[in-house]
Amino acid sequence: MDFLEYEILDEVDGLKIRDYLKYDKKLSSRFIKQSAIEKRIFVNNLSVKLNYYLKKGDKIKIKIHRKNETQSIVPIQVDFEIVYEDSFILIVNKPKDLVVYPSKSHDVSLSNGIMYYFKTNNIDSIVRPVNRLDMNTTGLLVIAKNQYSHMFLSNCMIDNIFYKEYIAIVQDNMKDTKGIIEKNIFRPSEDSVKRTVHDSYGKFARTIYEVVKRFDSCDLVRVKIETGRTHQIRVHMSYLGNPIVGDKMYGSCVSSVSRYLLHAYKIKFPHPYTNDIMEFKVDIPSDMMDYIKKPK
Repeated sequence: MDFLEYEILDEVDGLKIRDYLKYDKKLSSRFIKQSAIEKRIFVNNLSVKLNYYLKKGDKIKIKIHRKNETQSIVPIQVDFEIVYEDSFILIVNKPKDLVVYPSKSHDVSLSNGIMYYFKTNNIDSIVRPVNRLDMNTTGLLVIAKNQYSHMFLSNCMIDNIFYKEYIAIVQDNMKDTKGIIEKNIFRPSEDSVKRTVHDSYGKFARTIYEVVKRFDSCDLVRVKIETGRTHQIRVHMSYLGNPIVGDKMYGSCVSSVSRYLLHAYKIKFPHPYTNDIMEFKVDIPSDMMDYIKKPK
């Protein structure tokens, strides 16, 4: 599983390998260029340049894994659950109160923990998160172990074949038990963290929701997003008048929880090497279960 392999079965007239890989196989220009520079592209077991003209019967091999990649993330031991791992991807269950990347205000992150895991297990990889989760959002996060896997899965997200489903606890009871929200998400200024719904400006966002169970003062809601805008679920739930419990930025008045109650519980996507459909689920975390069990 170290190579991508293709065979030219049809007659090709004046087709360069660069164009074949980019337009037929949908590989990114960056991946193709780096593979060529590092002499990882072979035709009939011989290294070739990107201006090589293909012919029927040619067998292409591209070495996937790059050696000795570096990244300025300090290895730090952090507790997290590994849900699945192979030589292409690592899937983890992100705990609450942990950012994905280190920053000026958070010098310990999930990425530090993953780098520590890679180093201690002699895994030659850097940390490449595919999907995004905010600090207070728990759940499934996919890490690509190589450049090709990251490119492939990022394209899956663009093509809307990377399925993401969340569980949220929203404040009060929703007017409709299911629905679709199609509202732009707008960032008022570059300095603003908070987003808002806007009819004319911003980026289009589509959220599908369904109430799973009603309680006296909240609803347990299953949410699917078909676009990946920053704070999308938080903004759209607030727009409906049902902010996520604990999400003070977007209007929640509940102060008895330490975070907003949002959990990425299900993902489904094609594997970057085998193309088999992979599906993973994780349980709702204990703090969310505790909240809906407590009398309000």
